[in-house]
Amino acid sequence: MEIDVVRPLELTPTALDRWSALQQADPALDSPFFSPQWARAVDRAQSDGTEASEIKVAVVSDQGREVGFLPVRARTFTAMPAGAPMCDYQGLVAEPGLDITAQDLVRALGVGRFDFTHMLETQPTFARHSHGRTPSWLIDVSQGYAAYEAERKAAGVGALKDLDKKRRKVEREAGPVRFTAFSRSRTDFDQLIAWKRGQFQATGQTDVLATPWTRRLINDLFESRDPDFGGVMFTLHIGERLAAAHFHLRGRHTVHGWQIAHDCDFERYSPGLLLFQDILRWMDETPYSRLDLGAGDYRFKRELSNLQQYVTHGFVGVASPAALLRQTQYALRHAAESMKLGAVSELPGKAMRRLDIRRALR
Repeated sequence: MEIDVVRPLELTPTALDRWSALQQADPALDSPFFSPQWARAVDRAQSDGTEASEIKVAVVSDQGREVGFLPVRARTFTAMPAGAPMCDYQGLVAEPGLDITAQDLVRALGVGRFDFTHMLETQPTFARHSHGRTPSWLIDVSQGYAAYEAERKAAGVGALKDLDKKRRKVEREAGPVRFTAFSRSRTDFDQLIAWKRGQFQATGQTDVLATPWTRRLINDLFESRDPDFGGVMFTLHIGERLAAAHFHLRGRHTVHGWQIAHDCDFERYSPGLLLFQDILRWMDETPYSRLDLGAGDYRFKRELSNLQQYVTHGFVGVASPAALLRQTQYALRHAAESMKLGAVSELPGKAMRRLDIRRALR
């Protein structure tokens, strides 16, 4: 078994085809974040036409045949997933039963540790390196919207019925509702970004869109015309006004919820959720069968989703100061969380997450 480390943009067409084939062979990897196009898009955004990109791919080969791909951002001492913190799923795209350890990958990358935040729990290579898990929410509409709606009703969830009522209410009070898929409106796109950045400021969250490489990434994905990967913008107008906009990632069969915002003047009508409902109905006539809402404990995700999978956070280390530092951080975090002191117990974890985001954005 050999591991080579190369930039995503330097992968040969044969290697890219092999990566895509491995991804398509595993339904658990049916997310745009596992595609080679994601790693290449991040590589382009972070290099900005230079050779300074830190995005690498650990390519595992067995007797000259590629059997695994792990995209990362590798720095002097540590590595993190390619595209973090914009990357909602992370993992190794590989043949089933690949006999390789996570430490083998870290050594090949030449770093002391690899930090991950949204690793698929089903990844055997990284399972024992997890320090916590959280659900990620999905909507399966492979049988069509009507079947999905009936399933939600049978489960005792009234969210879709409530949205139907809100749609009728907004049309009575504010004007007709208009849905657009694959919108190419630059004006609406810019408004979405402005709304999203305003959300970050209002809630005290780190503005991930203030960093040049993240803006380049989103702009490039908005302009993408690749039939199997890229960004897709959905909009909802009420009368002549833009009420909500979503910019999602798309793969072969999955649309992944990504950047979501709305006009606060229409808050009482839940325009963002009305837009989700329109997207699900629209998917009946498309190759897409799954809308991935990602991780996060939000009521609308719990009510709309009919599937879930778990993602984990943790790290893989080899003997190094970087690994020792991370182990100490997690020890403090677990000690605080075990005290059951409510918000106080959550402070170390929040501090680690915020620090990881800021590291990734630099």
